[in-house]
Amino acid sequence: MYLIYQPEGQEPSRWKYNPRRGLLSVEREDIERRTGKDYAEFTQAVLKGNSLCRRALLFVFLRRQHPKLRWEDVDFEWDELKLEYSKQEWERMRDDAKENLHGDQLAAALATFEKHIADAIDDDEEAGKAQLPVAD
Repeated sequence: MYLIYQPEGQEPSRWKYNPRRGLLSVEREDIERRTGKDYAEFTQAVLKGNSLCRRALLFVFLRRQHPKLRWEDVDFEWDELKLEYSKQEWERMRDDAKENLHGDQLAAALATFEKHIADAIDDDEEAGKAQLPVAD
């Protein structure tokens, strides 16, 4: 999964976001303090669109580039920040749907997944091992 931040008139910044790997304990603890959620709740809230949680995630990634960045300086319009699944994550969701859905529901889901797979970022590192984007 990727977090993509594109303020108006600027080129997008893109960070690979894997809730299970890539965030240090100090970053996860900071996220927990700022959001009031434990890390597992946070990862689910990010996917559901919780604005505070997405702000906290953006803050972590921006602060890596700008260590003196303050929380108060991180502000964004809703359409400037989005999450995108990788091709491999979409394929995993498609495979799960094949096992759990049937009939018209499966056909509709497969059509949606195929469209997203065609447009998604190919993440070679995740080939064959993509997991759902939440922490256990």
